[in-house]
Amino acid sequence: MERTVVRCAEGHVFSTASFPMQQAGRLGPGRLIRCPRCARLRHAVPVALQKQ
Repeated sequence: MERTVVRCAEGHVFSTASFPMQQAGRLGPGRLIRCPRCARLRHAVPVALQKQ
């Protein structure tokens, strides 16, 4: 199972196993997902990982 690193609207970074990527271009890359730090549904976007 592939994990995706995301950032919620509050700025918390976490990984999730379920980040549905729908093909609706008008919605953008963000999804509504429950943040484990906020314990609320938040808008989250994937984080671009940098290789060092």
